[in-house]
This record gives sequence, C-alpha cells and structure tokens, in this order.
Amino acid sequence: MASFTFNPTRIRTPTLQSHKPNSPRSKPTRLPSTFSTNTTNNLPKLHHFRPNSVSESSVSTQEIDEADVEDDPTAELSYLDPETDPESITEWELDFCSRPILDIRGKKVWELVVCDESLSIQHTKYFPNNVINSITLKEAIVAISDELGVPLPEKIRYFRSQMQTIITKACTELGIKPIPSKRCLSLLLWLEERYETVYTRHPGFQKGSKPLLALDNPFPMELPENLFGEKWAFVQLPFSAVEKEISSLDSNMVFGASLDLDLLGIEIDDETLIPGLAVASSRSKPLAAWMNGLEVCAIEVDFARACLILSVGISGRYIYATYKKSPVTTKEAEAWEEAKKACGGLHFLAIQGDLESDDCVGFWLLLDLPPPPV
Repeated sequence: MASFTFNPTRIRTPTLQSHKPNSPRSKPTRLPSTFSTNTTNNLPKLHHFRPNSVSESSVSTQEIDEADVEDDPTAELSYLDPETDPESITEWELDFCSRPILDIRGKKVWELVVCDESLSIQHTKYFPNNVINSITLKEAIVAISDELGVPLPEKIRYFRSQMQTIITKACTELGIKPIPSKRCLSLLLWLEERYETVYTRHPGFQKGSKPLLALDNPFPMELPENLFGEKWAFVQLPFSAVEKEISSLDSNMVFGASLDLDLLGIEIDDETLIPGLAVASSRSKPLAAWMNGLEVCAIEVDFARACLILSVGISGRYIYATYKKSPVTTKEAEAWEEAKKACGGLHFLAIQGDLESDDCVGFWLLLDLPPPPV
C-alpha cells in the first residue's frame, strides 16, 4: 500500500550558519523569538472502476539530515529560495493558530506559518496569545514581504474557518484576496512535518494537547442546482494519463486544478491506476466553470447514506451523488475507497459531455488528507 510523504529536501530548518554578505537569502535565516517560551483532449477513455484493480505504487523515502534534527526548535524561520523570481510568487498559504506549546506564563503559544505551493517561501513566527488580532497579522504579512524582498501576494489561502474574520480583515486591508480552502496541501503537510520535528522537541511542548481550532466537518448539504450532473461513474486512469491531463490544463483550456506531485515526494508507476469520479452533463462546460470556482478538495463515500460527499472550500460539504444501496454497489464503493487509500488519498474528478467520451472539460487532481495534528 502506498503512502505519501512530504519531500523533506524542500523544508528549511533554522540553523546557525555564516552567510555571505552579498547573498543574505541564500540560506535559511535563524531569527530570535520575539517573546520567551519555556526554552486532455487526448485523454484515454476512463476505465470504469472494478474492485482490486489498483496496482501498488512506490514512494520516495528521503530522510531528514541528522544535522537538521539538532536545530533549535524555539528558533523561527525566514527563507526565500534564491533561484526563485520573487515576482513569480503571487499566492501564499497561511496558518495562524495556537500550537501545543506553553510559554513562561503557562499560556499556549501561537504561530504564524506562511509558505507558497512550491515552498519557495517559508516563514514562521511565534506570538503570545494576547496579541492575536487582524492588526498583528496585517503587520506580520507586510513584514514578511519587506524582509524577504517579495511583493505582497495577490491571494492567500487558509484552511481554518475559525480564523476567517481575522485573516479576511487583514488581507482585505492589504488588497489581498483571501481564499478559504483546504487545497493548502503544502502548508498542511509542512505543519505535519513541523509537529514531528519542531513542536514535539520544543521545551514547552504539551503532549496530548488537542488542537484549539479543529477543522470543521459539518453535516453535508444538498447540492446547488447549478452543480448537478446527469450521470456519474466510478472510474480509473493510469497515472501516465493523469499526468498528461493535468499537464495540459492550461494549454487545452480545460477547467480544473493540479497538485505539485514532486513536492509531495510522490513517485508512482505510469501504469498505476488512479481512482476517480467521472460526471457527465449536456451542459458540461458551464458545470465545469462553476466547479472551478469552488476550491474542490476531495470526494469521499458516505456508506451510511449511500452517497458521495464533495468537499469544497474550508467546510463546504455537499451530497454530490447517490446510489441505490445493494451488496453490489456497496462493494464497488468500498473498493473505490480502498483504491484511494492505496494511492495515499490521491484521486480525481473529471467532468465530461458523455461518460463514453475520450475528452474532459474539467479535471481536478485531489488528495484526501487527514487533518493536521495542530
């Protein structure tokens, strides 16, 4: 069974190093803490899914250098990839939340974590819990821009609904579009990595501490009428065909979204079958256009309700499709979920004019991840 690991070679950890005066951003920068703590159009026809038809995939297992593990977990990080054009970074991913760490007052430490999809920007900063507001966040965003010499982003994605008011206010005042979305996969995986390599090693770490702002998982709603398809089917595609489709999203004017598989450390054989959902509609282009504005995150089977749940944005959950419960349909749904699990949560949504068509007008590569531990 495959499992995905975050590519550790892209993660920067704060280290005490000498820096060349003419290249201040050529290495990660260790910063002092500000407060004290406890120290296609050519797409092959989608194959209808059948149980036990997903082959195993291989995943890279690069190890974190031992020197990185010795870094100070109380240090902060401010890094810009020197090979990246700062002007090309137009979207950030942001989390502003408490951590399972207590300061000298016995209060939970908060942390701002910012990156972009490619991890060309990596920034962390600790805050005491009595300064958590939109003004603090706004000033911190401006400080990141000034410190790293990058322009303010056009968009900032975030995944916690409880922080929506603060993040929206800070972004709006800076002319940045805030986007509530769980498609912050680089950020989510980085937080998981930081939990294991930073937070658990912090002298103020509180083992067993529950996340203060847990992710929402509300009761699914009825699907808006404009998002209905006419037919659907569990399907699968060889990974080579998936790659071909996502590589042509822009050139072929296909609606949809991809993932940075290299960043995720994913290595899958070309012939590995990736599970997906195909939706057909006579109004496929308008349907795909509507879906394109929803920040589609994942699709999962709800066996109790005999339906498929579409997750969008931060906490949007819709009953996307239903099926008549029977031993046959239940077995097929279970096999589809098992196939998704075998691929580490990787799956896709394809919108077509007809289920027998070779072409897609919408294609979203999706990754169903568990919530972060913080």
